Amino acid sequence: MIVVLLLGLLALLIGGCACVVWAERGGPRWVRVVATVTLTASELLRDSQKKRRRGPGRSGGNDD
Repeated sequence: MIVVLLLGLLALLIGGCACVVWAERGGPRWVRVVATVTLTASELLRDSQKKRRRGPGRSGGNDD
């Protein structure tokens, strides 16, 4: 069951990336909408990764 879910997620990711490329080349409106959703989700994931890496109580400086 988990394999099916992972394959579905992989298909969504590949489809989203294809829509981003297609939208850059001037695809139809629905492609631009899917591309916008894909890029927004990517940005949100990137921001959450940055916040998680910083963590609570850690400074932004380098300890080297």
